[in-house]
Amino acid sequence: MTAPRINLRARLAQQDIVVAPGVYDALTASIAAAAGCEALYLSGAAIAYTKLGRPDIGLVSMSEVADTLAHVRERVETAALVVDADTGYGNALNVERTVRVFERAGADAIQLEDQSLPKRCGHLADKSLVSAAEMTGKIKAAVDSRVSESTLIIARTDAVAVESFEAAVARAHAYAQAGADMIFIEAPQDQTQLARVGRLFDGAVPLMANMVEGGKTPVLPARELEAMGFSLVIFPGGIVRALARSAQAFYETIAREGTSESFRPHMFDFEGLNEMLGTKEILARGQRYGSGER
Repeated sequence: MTAPRINLRARLAQQDIVVAPGVYDALTASIAAAAGCEALYLSGAAIAYTKLGRPDIGLVSMSEVADTLAHVRERVETAALVVDADTGYGNALNVERTVRVFERAGADAIQLEDQSLPKRCGHLADKSLVSAAEMTGKIKAAVDSRVSESTLIIARTDAVAVESFEAAVARAHAYAQAGADMIFIEAPQDQTQLARVGRLFDGAVPLMANMVEGGKTPVLPARELEAMGFSLVIFPGGIVRALARSAQAFYETIAREGTSESFRPHMFDFEGLNEMLGTKEILARGQRYGSGER
């Protein structure tokens, strides 16, 4: 029997912080889940990097994320899936549709941000925002549109870089009042600002932190973030940065040497990859069904 899907709302009520690495497809999600990760973050940036080969500047569509999400949920049954929904792909009516589609596809939490279109990565410069009033309307639309109370709505504000830290906190409080289940203040500039976020909310609403290697926010261990008052920490694009470096070295080896032999210690071989994918078990199951066995 398959284990039950993790109830993210109940899990966040526990003291221990939830660590959610970024994934961008069914393969990375299955590897992360097999490593023991109880929650995964389906990153819009990582989808842009891998599906389009482009930066995170608002090029990924709602349908592309929904399609990826459906594949991930088909492959990973028990881990909680936190899904980056960017701006909701339009106004409050677009948010309604996005929430319904993502929830049906298997999202346990849906993150919405207050950037205006075209949006961009939270750790890039020159962002712009919608008004706080427009964003609160989007949050209310999201809350009203979800079918299950267990589906969380995460409200992200990018106001630290655009307005000020104080403005970001004010927006975050307004978003919580509008019904957001979790608050995500993007790109605090230093450890002091991270700690202030925890103190200013003081457990009133779960808080999310974003660790981006080389980004605007210092990368801290999960336990330090937990001590500051954060309930969830994501590492959204780290897997792409890791694999891109490995892929670069692999392709350079092929171009230089005309063979992959010297790179093999850094790879799964054919059998190793099939073992990880469960190929033998899948084929055996197909044979069993084909023979009429039960």
